[in-house]
Amino acid sequence: MSSHESPVLGRDAILSTAGRLIDSEGGDALTMSRVAAELEVTQPALYRHVDGVGDLWRALGLQTRSELCDRLAHATVGRAGTDAIRAVANAWRQFGIDRPGCYRSTERFPVTGDAELEDAVERVIEVLVLCLRGFGLDDDAAVHGARTLRSALHGFVTFELDGAFPEPHDPDDSFDHLVDLLCLGFDTQSNPTQLPKKAA
Repeated sequence: MSSHESPVLGRDAILSTAGRLIDSEGGDALTMSRVAAELEVTQPALYRHVDGVGDLWRALGLQTRSELCDRLAHATVGRAGTDAIRAVANAWRQFGIDRPGCYRSTERFPVTGDAELEDAVERVIEVLVLCLRGFGLDDDAAVHGARTLRSALHGFVTFELDGAFPEPHDPDDSFDHLVDLLCLGFDTQSNPTQLPKKAA
């Protein structure tokens, strides 16, 4: 196959092209006409494999969560406690930097009520729960901790991708501070006697 020939057309090739486009040019680049041009096919040919731009965005969101899950799982192999938290946090942030357009695809559709999207999110949560096991948290605390960790990391990465950290503040320093606070919080939860009492 020459460098000018299109790959065999199929859903995987279409998603790969769509992902490359939004990572390099942003979400506005994702149109059926642009994907068809990149693959050197007609738009009708695409519709034999995808239902339209909405279908592409949803599929990219599913695929991106799966890739993020794999990245996080790999980062935490052989690590526990605060080492695991720092590793998963750095891996999450780097994934957003590496795949900015695809990362934003996870925000296109509500998760609640969509079984496939819910399952994709739960797989990410499961990796984070395993990451927290080293703190000796019970099941409920580990799940809530995983949701907290996901919320914090996703929020930071989203702000960073949006350019929402104005100078002169260094995003690296802010990220390290966030991770330090998370580690301190989980470490404190592992020793209930250190937790502040709730107000009556």
